[in-house]
Amino acid sequence: MFDVIKGNTALINTLTSLSTKDGVTLGSDNYGNAQHWFELSSPSHLTAAAAALKDMSARLSLITGYSRSHLPDGDTIPFAACYHFVLDGVIYNITALITREEPSVPSITPWFANADWHEREMIELVGINVTNQPNPNRLFLDASLDQGVLSRIVPLSVMMNGACSKDLWEHILATKEGSR
Repeated sequence: MFDVIKGNTALINTLTSLSTKDGVTLGSDNYGNAQHWFELSSPSHLTAAAAALKDMSARLSLITGYSRSHLPDGDTIPFAACYHFVLDGVIYNITALITREEPSVPSITPWFANADWHEREMIELVGINVTNQPNPNRLFLDASLDQGVLSRIVPLSVMMNGACSKDLWEHILATKEGSR
């Protein structure tokens, strides 16, 4: 561990109280940039985490929704959503594991208006259910395509490497035709 943990102590304590016993990692990257990871003990704790971060004037920079089906425990925890916040140069990463018992995450748009786009992407592209999302309209895909279709057809890592091309859409349409 490090001699001095950078970050807001009150915020770290609040987020730790909402996290699983072993779900907190406080540290820095190889360049000395502080980044802390919190795995919530329940997706429902996301609203309390968002409120605490907003009270401290944190900034939501990104939400990453992803499938965990490729992991050994993927059959029990199918999805996760990681919320990335910045406060005073420190990154706070809040992960909510989405299980069959708790199949959704609550919207954090009441605290962070910019969460709207990210949440809608998770709904549309990954298939993660976001409760109380004030604007659940689709962003990109035609309404005839299933929610989360890209998560099932093209892994995020492949997509991020430039697979979003004519080949990708041909694959999606062929899959759609094959399921009829």
